[in-house]
Amino acid sequence: MENKKPYISVVTPVYGCGSVLEKLYERLVKSLSQITDDFEIIMVNDSSPDDAWIVIEQLAARDPRVKGINLSRNFGQHFAITAGLDFVKGQWIVVMDCDLQDQPEEIIKLYNKAKEGYDVVFGRRADRKDSFFKKLGSKLFYMVYDYFTDTSNKSQTANFGIFSRKVIENYKRMREHNRTFPLFIRWIGFKTAEIDIEHAPRLEGKSSYNLKRLFWLAFDSIIAQSNKPLRLSVGFGFIMTFLSMIYGIWQIIKYFIWGVPVPGWTSVIVSIYFIGGLLFANLGILGIYIGKIFNETKNRPLYIVDKTTWLSEEELYPPKDMTAQNRI
Repeated sequence: MENKKPYISVVTPVYGCGSVLEKLYERLVKSLSQITDDFEIIMVNDSSPDDAWIVIEQLAARDPRVKGINLSRNFGQHFAITAGLDFVKGQWIVVMDCDLQDQPEEIIKLYNKAKEGYDVVFGRRADRKDSFFKKLGSKLFYMVYDYFTDTSNKSQTANFGIFSRKVIENYKRMREHNRTFPLFIRWIGFKTAEIDIEHAPRLEGKSSYNLKRLFWLAFDSIIAQSNKPLRLSVGFGFIMTFLSMIYGIWQIIKYFIWGVPVPGWTSVIVSIYFIGGLLFANLGILGIYIGKIFNETKNRPLYIVDKTTWLSEEELYPPKDMTAQNRI
């Protein structure tokens, strides 16, 4: 039984929702059992500040289909999703949040749509049960992201969806540190569909994605997947140069034909500060791109696993062959 691969794998990153994990497990088992008994539930504890890991260990001890991954520190939601996906074995993989706003009962709808011939099926939250500012921030995020990346995304869709094995295998090949799960999945391609699902109110805590975090997430995602800011800055520089040449020719014409003197210090100082600000801004954008390149060249792991509920430390970190290291 240990070697039998599950048919469906569910991956959920866990942060700040320890008290709802028991209910999440019960609803997942009830929903998945209507599809198959061969499933696994992978809960990735992203250094949750509550007792989430204790609850995960208890669930795993009770049901071997529950597997827990405990990260060494908080790496972020999309890194925790990647950690779970690196361990999945199912033919179909579901990714969902742990706060029960993504309702387990909707997995059946996603699966039935996928069986129509789709490799990717996202849940579309037609009626989002989030605050006004959360919905506004999400909408602004996708507006800015779509403009700079020349893509089309919808704020009604997030992580919740079901994906075929080949989609996830290709996702696992993408090891960039600037990562956003649904955006990466859309970039991969394959036959994709969206269906309306019911979105539930948050039962515990509040979302960590405030307006500020959404802004920086959009900024990092744009820098990671588009060079349009650089192209825009180059284009703006050419426009400024062209307008300056026109203005200079106009001033020469006024001086030599009509004898109008060229204005003095005010226009010069304003122009210097304006151009200087643009130069610093462009250098800053270029510096950020270089900084991101530097971070990627470090080749650091996306996450570090402290322990799991089904692998021993020797299995998780097998001792390396010291023979080659001793050859000097």
